[in-house]
Amino acid sequence: MTTTTAAPGQTKAKSHGQYIRPSRLLKNADPARLHPAVLAQAEHRAASVQLRIADWITAFAGSMAFVYIHIALFTVWMLWLEKNPWPTLTLIVSLEAIFLSTFVMIGQNRQAAFQQAKADRDYNDQEKLLVENTELTKTIRDLSEQIRDLTSQIHAHVMPPATEAETSPAASA
Repeated sequence: MTTTTAAPGQTKAKSHGQYIRPSRLLKNADPARLHPAVLAQAEHRAASVQLRIADWITAFAGSMAFVYIHIALFTVWMLWLEKNPWPTLTLIVSLEAIFLSTFVMIGQNRQAAFQQAKADRDYNDQEKLLVENTELTKTIRDLSEQIRDLTSQIHAHVMPPATEAETSPAASA
């Protein structure tokens, strides 16, 4: 199993699906670095025995170990176990395909639920930021107007208004 080089201050992570299973994610990852929707989904899946089993099967069925084991088993079956292996082997492979497709659907449903939860949370966070930014913009506008008014008042206080004689063109000539 290979490892990746981590940035300074971070731990190294295994690159072969270490965090595919939620129980491993909760055990090995830093919760502060995870999206809250990821954390909630992992906690939900880790709490159920059925979901943990489904996650284990899905993680294993999506690995190269699964492929290598099947290559070895099919080779042994076809070459040494039965003289006419095709009917029984076809039945077994068909049943396995049915169950694996079910686990693929479970994985897709899990991914869709996770994506929806993450999208909902992100949307709510963005809406909160939009409201906050709007309020900040209004506050900045109000403060700018107050600064302009105070500047005008200071200017009026320091520089008395010019008399009509000072501003007329005849007085300057």
